[in-house]
Amino acid sequence: DPHRGRWRHRVGRLCSHAPTAQGSLSGCPLSCECFAVTSSVKCVSKSLLTVPKNIPGYARTLIFTGNHLHQIGPDSFTELKNVTNIILSNNRITELASHTFSDLTNLRFLDLSANQLALIHPEALSIPDSPLQELNLSRALHNFTALTDLTTALRWGGLWGLLRLDLSGNNLALLPPGMFSYVPSLQQLLLSNNSLLAVYSGTFSGMAHLELLDLTHNAFKTFRADGLQELDRLGNTKILLGNNPYTCTCEIHEFVTWLNKSRAQVDVEAIRCSSPEDFDNSLLRGLTVQAVGCVAPVLPEVTNITLPTSYVFLGLVLGLVGMVFLFVVYLNRNGMKKWIIDTRDACRDVLEGYHYRYEIDSDPRLGHITDIST
Repeated sequence: DPHRGRWRHRVGRLCSHAPTAQGSLSGCPLSCECFAVTSSVKCVSKSLLTVPKNIPGYARTLIFTGNHLHQIGPDSFTELKNVTNIILSNNRITELASHTFSDLTNLRFLDLSANQLALIHPEALSIPDSPLQELNLSRALHNFTALTDLTTALRWGGLWGLLRLDLSGNNLALLPPGMFSYVPSLQQLLLSNNSLLAVYSGTFSGMAHLELLDLTHNAFKTFRADGLQELDRLGNTKILLGNNPYTCTCEIHEFVTWLNKSRAQVDVEAIRCSSPEDFDNSLLRGLTVQAVGCVAPVLPEVTNITLPTSYVFLGLVLGLVGMVFLFVVYLNRNGMKKWIIDTRDACRDVLEGYHYRYEIDSDPRLGHITDIST
């Protein structure tokens, strides 16, 4: 019967995907489920305090979530050369010891999300030959100290092949300059749902291959000139800046100008004003400097301030002219001296002539001669 044959085939497939019994001869750890066909081991919400031993050698994917592991170290994962994916989310992990994953030489994907990491040792992420490609640390960092530890771990981890890094949901307010320069191959950087206020010069330095930068759902109110220059340096990277509390006042005009002129791939439709109320939910792109209040009429108080300033400026100009005049006089002092002497001599000759004529007119003898001749 062909239908019965298809049914047997379907049942056989279901049986092959069924998990092995707990503690069976296959070597599946207690409280876990092992799937030979998918090469995976699941230990979900079993209140485990440590990573179980006796994990089958065929395992490629380990899923340990919802437990109480607290601390993991190099003894947690041994003789697991085939493992390529590890999901350790929501395990209340607070510490990553040095060389925790160094024995996993084929590890490609590591998920440490939703933990409470307070201490990350400098070489916690160090793996020979840098096989790791994706690292999920969303909602995983307990405080700013953990971010500092992570920066050091990225520096010493040798993660040259890392392509995707998720740091979303960690309440980050500040990113250390050059933090991501130690992962030069990074293509996707997710920083959404944090508390970032600004982007500074050097924040994203050394990221020549970045394709996606997610900065949505942060605390950006505007971007200053140095932050916009930093975004421009990313080249053709797709930059997500939407869903931030942008304040559309005069201080945002540089960001608006950048949005209107930049050729960067930006989610402009999601970049909207959050305040003031008159601009609520308005698109930033297309706003003018007049619209955001950067051009206003001159107030009388401003006029009263500028008037004394004009007098000061006029005094400075007159003083400068006087100095130039004195300098010219000094340079021509010899000629001026000669001109003064000549003028003095000419004046003296004129005065002597007047004096001579005065003496003639006042002498009575000369007056008598003048009468006889008449």
